[in-house]
Amino acid sequence: LSLKEKKLNKILHLLVSFATGALFGDVFIHLMPKIAEKGFTTSASFSILSGLLVFFIIEKFVQWHHCHHPEHQHHKEKPLATMNLVGDGLHNLIDGMIVAGSYLLSFEIGLATTLAVLLHEIPQEIGDFAVLLYSGFSKAKALLFNFLSALTSIIGAVFVLALAGSQKFTFLIPFTVGGFIYIAGADLLPELHKEKYSFKTAFTQLIAMVAGIAIMYILVFLE
Repeated sequence: LSLKEKKLNKILHLLVSFATGALFGDVFIHLMPKIAEKGFTTSASFSILSGLLVFFIIEKFVQWHHCHHPEHQHHKEKPLATMNLVGDGLHNLIDGMIVAGSYLLSFEIGLATTLAVLLHEIPQEIGDFAVLLYSGFSKAKALLFNFLSALTSIIGAVFVLALAGSQKFTFLIPFTVGGFIYIAGADLLPELHKEKYSFKTAFTQLIAMVAGIAIMYILVFLE
């Protein structure tokens, strides 16, 4: 790896650590207490499980981790790019719904959820960009299609806000809890374990995670 690549990898791992803490912090500091206010019902439990399963299915469909195994991709370049864009668009659509739904609860929860979503999206979008480049897209074309897939988040947000008064989206918060737990626990944490172990690395990751949790806690005081 060149010096620039090593620096970028370090920054990405720090960002992943911070995003992990922010996602867990948003779940346990903001979202879970909101669910508890109305009581933990079977419906809420099923919504949490649905969040876990939906994000698992999206990740399997997109096969985002193919970007780490290019040796298997040479005969699948176009299908991989298509799957990546469709899956990323669906993921962003759900993110838009989640963010809009959280703002309907309160500004503080909306802000915390927006921050958590942005933090985990940055490393993912870099990965998606790499997949499109490997699939034969030019840099300009990859950026354009990545941007277009991101626009689905606006569609998701508008859809939720348009039906805000119908009370049909009470499942969104527990669904978000399930989704965020999956992303942080099944996606981001394993990435941190892939980094070559040293006490300094582990300590830096821990500090970044605690910082992510701390940011979520500080946002409580905006209530």
